[in-house]
Amino acid sequence: MKNRHKGIPDGFTEICGREIGLTQPRRFARQLSASENLVKKINLYGNLNGHEGCVNALQFNSSGDLLVSGSDDKQVILWNCANKTKCLSYPSGHLENVFQTRIMPFTDDRRIVTSSCDGQVRLGQVWEDGRVDTKRLGRHRGAVHKLAVEPGSPHILYSCGEDGFVQHFDLRSSSATKIFCCSSLKENRKQPPKSIRLNDIVFDQRNPNYVAVGGSEEYARVYDLRKCQLDASSNADRILTTFCPHHLIGTNNVHITGLAYSNTSDLLVSYNDELIYLFQGSMELGPLPPSAPFENFLEFEEPQVYFGHRNSRTVKGVSFFGPNDEYILSGSDCGHIFIWKKKGAKLVRVMLGDRHVVNHLEPHPHAPILATCGLENDIKLWAPMASDAPPLPENVEKILETNRQAREDHSRVTLTPDVIMHVMRLQRRQTLAYNERRYSRADIESDDEDEQLDYSLGFADFDPSYGEGSTGNSTECNIS
Repeated sequence: MKNRHKGIPDGFTEICGREIGLTQPRRFARQLSASENLVKKINLYGNLNGHEGCVNALQFNSSGDLLVSGSDDKQVILWNCANKTKCLSYPSGHLENVFQTRIMPFTDDRRIVTSSCDGQVRLGQVWEDGRVDTKRLGRHRGAVHKLAVEPGSPHILYSCGEDGFVQHFDLRSSSATKIFCCSSLKENRKQPPKSIRLNDIVFDQRNPNYVAVGGSEEYARVYDLRKCQLDASSNADRILTTFCPHHLIGTNNVHITGLAYSNTSDLLVSYNDELIYLFQGSMELGPLPPSAPFENFLEFEEPQVYFGHRNSRTVKGVSFFGPNDEYILSGSDCGHIFIWKKKGAKLVRVMLGDRHVVNHLEPHPHAPILATCGLENDIKLWAPMASDAPPLPENVEKILETNRQAREDHSRVTLTPDVIMHVMRLQRRQTLAYNERRYSRADIESDDEDEQLDYSLGFADFDPSYGEGSTGNSTECNIS
């Protein structure tokens, strides 16, 4: 049988089955979209040009014909993907770089929520005549990297900020609510718990009551929103469970930059200057994980690991790809796009996506298409194309080895006390300059109630220089 089918292209059997009516159209489309041969043919389909700063955020609408983007230029642009043109462009109202854009479902693509380095969460209302009104929904003390829309809801969304808070928004009301604050799981009796600077928040699509967050520690946390009262002042850090690779438990030199849930509730976690891990429910550590690595790893199942890229210079996301999440996507500091098979972690595609860094990859909701962005000012669209180019570049081994060596070199870096003091003085100057610039603007009012709540929870000394003031110039790309 093997010899009989030798030389038959991948997907040929599925096409024949579809033609003679043995395969239903929807099933055929899903099978073909998951074909490894098709994924290996993905190449650059086109560029979307219009931003004047690096692009940080992308999202397709539910039908996949429109794409919304946010940039360091503080503009939000809605694109027609088929003809690669702008449908709409408007100033977001943010004072700093736009980090996230989300189209609210079941709103005819007329409500777009955004978050930014300035700590604000804003709403853009698109009217039929093309006008766009924007307003502030709420704010964090620190940058807001990600927003999560409640699955299927045109009204409810959540934000996570570098102040450690998760906030709840209902677009039918005019106020935001802090529902809980993430504090360190490392016990230190001499000091109060420190807040965890949050980088990502995602819903479990199979169970929208569950939400995962990750930030400046090694643990990915899962919360049950039904157990979180809409009042952070009386709400403890009620973690449902946590996930972490065993060798990273108790470490202090890693943090989480990206999270993603699969359609089977597997949790994908990307670590800064480390690797990407896939956790199943049986790998959870519980709400209070151990403070040191397990002595006997053989008793516990290890997560699947994906390696080859490097995630150090920016806050990178991570995504599933394929009709049944058959693949894993990530950008890299080397400017390449990496695609692995979910099962077995085989590297199947490496593409040059940016001259500097690829930050975000957004899969199309229905087709084997994706959009990417990085430190360049354009957006790139990728789709299967007729090409004789190999799926892996000739220098792929050199790319992988360079990234591996960079990770190892970074882990061995040590700073002298003089260098540490110099960095602290520089950071202090940047923080003072940033505060003077930020709070002199009328759009960001002081919020006595927020400050009182922050103080009562131990965050009055939060340092806004993390992420927000690190560049010193809002028009430049933030590199953490």
